[in-house]
Amino acid sequence: MSENFLLADRFEAERPGLRAVAYRMLGSLAEAEDAVQDAWLKLSRADVSDVKNLGAWLTTVVGRVSLDMLRSRTSRREDPLPEQDGTVRLPDPVVTAARVDPEQEVLVADSVGIALMIVLEILSPAERLAFVLHDMFDVPFDDIAPVLGRTTVSTRQLASRARRRVQDAAPAADTDLARKRDVVDAFLTASRGGDFEALLAVLAPDVVARSDGGTRVPSILRRGAADVASQAITFARFAADARLVLVNGTPGVVSFAEGRPLSVMSFTIRDGRITGLDILTDPDRLASFGLTA
Repeated sequence: MSENFLLADRFEAERPGLRAVAYRMLGSLAEAEDAVQDAWLKLSRADVSDVKNLGAWLTTVVGRVSLDMLRSRTSRREDPLPEQDGTVRLPDPVVTAARVDPEQEVLVADSVGIALMIVLEILSPAERLAFVLHDMFDVPFDDIAPVLGRTTVSTRQLASRARRRVQDAAPAADTDLARKRDVVDAFLTASRGGDFEALLAVLAPDVVARSDGGTRVPSILRRGAADVASQAITFARFAADARLVLVNGTPGVVSFAEGRPLSVMSFTIRDGRITGLDILTDPDRLASFGLTA
């Protein structure tokens, strides 16, 4: 019994890191929890007496479980944001207050924002595993290759291809949190005040806004500063309370009406202007996050 308790304690120490791996692989907080729980079940049934690095062993287990979950998604598309049919699907956001909760800090480490999570969705399951485990968690290719059933050389090439796709689709954004907070605050103030010109000043000319409403609220895709500014002013009228928060560790906004969360907004900011705005308005998913005004 004491050995089981010791194993459970060791697993709990690894849980935050394992959740981070699963979240980056799956883009879903609920599925990430399921993957971690599955890893615990596998650990409890395995003989790990010869395992020298339990954390590394568990990381590859969670990677394999997440890979299987990705492959089994019957509704998964190569492009999760298919503009041609008007649908938008965003990853789950990690929403925190002005300071990141210690239990969620590892989830948002290294500025893995919504924009990058969206790019990870366009990778194939194998590419995503190779990139996430190696580039984000420093797992050696020799350990990743058996999970994929590939050679080490082939796995290295897979990660390199994924890295190029990520770099092409997600150019470097501003990293100064204080500067980004000022930009988001200016956007929020202009939206509340219906100040169209102020919004144009803070939006990049080619800004893209995507809204994921789930199955009950229409998805919205807007392009260009004028269109996005008009939509922001319209939406602000319905939100009695909009607050600055951290979304995946970077400044964002949560809007409420009558105590209910209306949206979570994540911003991509380059050179002091908003180039991307990703908005989750799905009432079912918002309700599952436990957000309160």
